[in-house]
Amino acid sequence: MDAMKKRGNKRQVVGAVVSDKMDKTVVVQVERMVKYPLYHKYIKRGSKFSSHDEDNACQVGDKVLITESRPISRTKKWRVSKILKKVV
Repeated sequence: MDAMKKRGNKRQVVGAVVSDKMDKTVVVQVERMVKYPLYHKYIKRGSKFSSHDEDNACQVGDKVLITESRPISRTKKWRVSKILKKVV
């Protein structure tokens, strides 16, 4: 019973939708800043995550909050939790 209570918090990240061409799936690009070791200058690095969008509500350019979840398909391991900013 303790194993059920000790479930960890799921990762949540904010990113921008870069593709919405699939059904119930969007590709979200997440940017992070990394310090370059030699010059001590910060540079942008990005990762793309396929995320489950149940209502097909997201469009390209939207800012979304995605949450880690159980595998939904071979590439989808994230869900769109909230649309933070809609593109006009």
